[in-house]
Amino acid sequence: MSRNNAKPEEEPQAIDLTPMLDVVFIMLIFFIVTATFIKEAGKEVTRPDAVTGDSKPNASILIAIGGDNEIWIDKKQVDPRGVVKVIERMRADNPNGSVSIQADTKAKIEFVLEVANAAREAGITDVSVSTEEK
Repeated sequence: MSRNNAKPEEEPQAIDLTPMLDVVFIMLIFFIVTATFIKEAGKEVTRPDAVTGDSKPNASILIAIGGDNEIWIDKKQVDPRGVVKVIERMRADNPNGSVSIQADTKAKIEFVLEVANAAREAGITDVSVSTEEK
C-alpha cells in the first residue's frame, strides 16, 4: 500500500488587473469630463493695450483679424464677403452667444468695423474687441 503523500501542485499566482484597469478608466473619464476646452480663432494676433476694459470670458464666436488684414474664424481663413454667413452658421449652434473680435495692432480699422457690422447683420448685438491689460 502506498500512500499518496505527494503534495498537490500549486497553481502559479496571477495578478488580477481588473481593478487597476477600472481605476485607470475612471481617471480617464474624469479628466476628459473636467478638461477645459480652449477656443481659438486660428491666428495669433498682437492685441492692442487698453487701460479700461471689461472681462468677457464666455464669448462663443472668436474672430481674429491679423496684421495682414486676414479674417480667421474657427481656425479657417474667411473671405470678408462670407463673414456674415459663417457667423450665422455659428450662431445657429449657440443662439445666445456673443462675438469677440481679436484684432492685431497692425490691422486696419475698416476690417474691424466690417466684422462688427457683419455680426450685427447676423443678429448678434453683443460684440466686443479683445485687448491686453495695460
